[in-house]
Amino acid sequence: MTDYKATLNLPATDFPMKAGLPTREPETLKRLDSIGLYQKIREVSKGRPQFILHDGPPYANGSIHIGHAVNKIIKDMIVRSRTLSGFDAPYVPGWDCHGLPIEHKVETTHGKNQPADKTRERCRDYAAEQIEGQKADFIRLGVLGDWDNPYKTMEFPNEAGEIRALAKMVEGGFVFKGLKPVNWCFDCGSALAEAEVEYQDKKSDAIDVAFAVEDADKLAAAFGQGNLGKPTSIVIWTTTPWTIPANQALNVHPDFIYALVDTGEKQLVLAEELVESCLQRYGLQGAIIARCEGRALEHIRFRHPFYERFSPVYLADYVETGAGTGIVHSSPAYGEDDFRTCKAYGMENDDILNPVQSNGVYVSDLPFFGGQFIWKANPNIVAKLDEVGVLLKHEPIQHSYMHCWRHKTPLIYRATAQWFVGMDKVAKDGSTLRARALDAIEQTQFVPAWGQARLHGMIAGRPDWCISRQRNWGVPIPFFLHKESGELHPRTVELMEEVAKRVEQEGIEAWFKLDPAELLGDEAEQYEKISDTLDVWFDSGTTHWHVMRGSHPMGHEQGPRADLYLEGSDQHRGWFHSSLLTACAIDGHAPYRGLLTHGFVVDENGRKMSKSLGNVVAPQEVNDSLGADILRLWVSSTDYSGEMAVSKQILQRTADAYRRIRNTARFLLSNLNGFDPARDALAPEQMLDLDRWAVDRALLVQQEISEAYDTYKFWNVYQKVHNFCVQELGAFYLDIIKDRQYTTGADSTARRSCQTAMYHIAEALVRWIAPILAFTAEEIWQYLPGERNESVMLNTWYEGLTALPEGSALDRAFWDQVLEVKMAVNKELENLRNAKVIGGNLQAEVTLYADDQLTATLNKLGDELRFVLITSAARVAPLAEAGEGAVDTDVTGLKLSIVKSGHGKCVRCWHFLPDVGTHANHPELCGRCVTNIEGPGEVRKHA
Repeated sequence: MTDYKATLNLPATDFPMKAGLPTREPETLKRLDSIGLYQKIREVSKGRPQFILHDGPPYANGSIHIGHAVNKIIKDMIVRSRTLSGFDAPYVPGWDCHGLPIEHKVETTHGKNQPADKTRERCRDYAAEQIEGQKADFIRLGVLGDWDNPYKTMEFPNEAGEIRALAKMVEGGFVFKGLKPVNWCFDCGSALAEAEVEYQDKKSDAIDVAFAVEDADKLAAAFGQGNLGKPTSIVIWTTTPWTIPANQALNVHPDFIYALVDTGEKQLVLAEELVESCLQRYGLQGAIIARCEGRALEHIRFRHPFYERFSPVYLADYVETGAGTGIVHSSPAYGEDDFRTCKAYGMENDDILNPVQSNGVYVSDLPFFGGQFIWKANPNIVAKLDEVGVLLKHEPIQHSYMHCWRHKTPLIYRATAQWFVGMDKVAKDGSTLRARALDAIEQTQFVPAWGQARLHGMIAGRPDWCISRQRNWGVPIPFFLHKESGELHPRTVELMEEVAKRVEQEGIEAWFKLDPAELLGDEAEQYEKISDTLDVWFDSGTTHWHVMRGSHPMGHEQGPRADLYLEGSDQHRGWFHSSLLTACAIDGHAPYRGLLTHGFVVDENGRKMSKSLGNVVAPQEVNDSLGADILRLWVSSTDYSGEMAVSKQILQRTADAYRRIRNTARFLLSNLNGFDPARDALAPEQMLDLDRWAVDRALLVQQEISEAYDTYKFWNVYQKVHNFCVQELGAFYLDIIKDRQYTTGADSTARRSCQTAMYHIAEALVRWIAPILAFTAEEIWQYLPGERNESVMLNTWYEGLTALPEGSALDRAFWDQVLEVKMAVNKELENLRNAKVIGGNLQAEVTLYADDQLTATLNKLGDELRFVLITSAARVAPLAEAGEGAVDTDVTGLKLSIVKSGHGKCVRCWHFLPDVGTHANHPELCGRCVTNIEGPGEVRKHA
């Protein structure tokens, strides 16, 4: 047998079949770093329209986890796709550096009693160390950014910028000092932001307590009674016995009906709706003898259970009847609603009892419980209530309760003098911060759309923002307060700028070591320099001010306003929230035009990632085992609007999908062997019809992919790329052209036409995947023929794709129908292979019994129909000629008959044809192959 292998155009490429991503990706990173890719992108993007994604800073503490990876990969896909769409899309990564977790870590390592300046120094060093570790991990994920010049909230210019942002808000009249209950952590020794609170189950003492009436005549009159006739008490229910010592009022709902219940020896006042359940809980029998609306009880006084003071009834709409007694005991120092109601009834700040110190211990002079930690005092308070005969019921309950997200310990509301940003303070233009923020939300695009209602609800109902903290490691609130009046210095804004200048040079330490006389001169003795620091959410919430227009100027001509903020869905109450408030206070609008949120990562069973469950997927481990591109492909394939499920099995399935895309790219590259686009590429009108269709289909896919990128629907990009590789290319086009690519003349129009199509498709495909498969795209880019620059990211979407000409006989509808017919033929060929009737498809001869319309369509291909169907023979016959043996198909107007060929097999093209063996010089070849190796070569027109 003659070896005709040398006469074939066999595929060849150095692009490896096995990806080896864990090894190859770091090599790619080194190469891109050596050429300064990010800066080169900035250079080629100059003058383009800008797209600004402002980075929400991760906290500089600990190694990155899968949630961090998801966040940064989505951001990178957006920045890369916008760059390829022709925008100048810089990406400046950032870090949040101040706050308690770092301070707590330093105290754990070095002890709590170190000097404050030493604590701050060590916090700064620790944060810098953590940033380097996280930065390396983000870079390993293939995230493109200005990693040599990121922003850090602890950089001196940014610390100064934060002070200037605060000064703007002071100047606008939004900042004030007030006594209000705030979330308080005893372990932190500080107020907490709402975003620092989480809810866990807690065991508490639920108690029902009777408050004996003081104004007996008024109570009798309220119920329409001449007198009470026997001892009467109003009953409250609470799960916080420790607040009883601070009780100062009782709340009832003005519209609820309250009942006077005779239980024999005494009478109780309860909400009518709850009388039956309460009596059952107390083990009492009783009857309602009178009723009144809650408003009739207003101002009636009852006696505190064990202190010599009274608790008047105040009306409050927040009282509910879902549990308890319908009466709420009010300790204004320890509840937002309690505080608000008592203040509305004229209670002054100095009148509010606040016996719990910052460490959770009662003040020493509190009768009965002085010096006790509140949680340990609970049973003692219950015992005291029992001792004085007012405890009607005591039982432990398990309920959801607020905890510190860092220490995992229970929190309390505690009234403290703090600095607040007022939501309803009226600005000079007559607006309030709340109104500005709600209006800004209406002007913002949300992805997913439900985020708008969520953020709107949070802003509409949120209290004033407590921005002060009692910590060392934070940006100071540089205020001077008059020692007698407590008022801010009249030149506060001016003084803040002087402080900012010092901080810009020396960091926050400049404030802590500042002698007030340096700024105040002779006035220094009259003023106190405060030591409070800013809430860490103020740090990140003002980066639009001190980063985008300060340390890293970014933004459009109309000002430093980002096109997009992107974080996890928890940031509606975090960074999105704080950024919105500060920007609306300073600039009057949101700092972003769009907000995109992604869900949390869970395992394949919907459970949170947990070391104890053994379901943690660490990005570092994925990089080392499968490669970052697999992680990136998983992110792109997942609808991020909800929870994102990941596991080793899911990632393995993603790796399988990756191989289909990689193998498609490898097929294209290997069949571009010897192709020089400058020399060999054909003009569209010179190309075969099938090749023109393939390029046209790629153009349609590119349009769909570009739109999916623009709307942040990365899972659509993944699906369209994967389906194009598997279906249009793998199962149709590339399968068909193998014969022509391998067997026709090396420089023939037939071969150069399909190579031209593959070249255009490869040029487009490498760009499509570049935002997702960052490393693989760079690898493909190096193997593509023709002159090119150093990185796929220095380009835009491929413009060499052309549409099928208008009025073409073989238009899109034609090829769609041909594809449908081919799928039907493939199905029957598979059945015959499984039945061992034929070995391979080329052993088959097919007759297509078609109706008139389909016959006209298929006849346009002439003898080349067999190449499309990849059979040795194919003929079209009238549908009426279909015999009983013809097979029905899903295609309208089509039946099939397939038989095994009885002809000889050409050893070169593997077709079974009648002329094999008839050519003297090449008895093992068909006539087509003979003319391809000796003659002028076959002519192809369509396929």
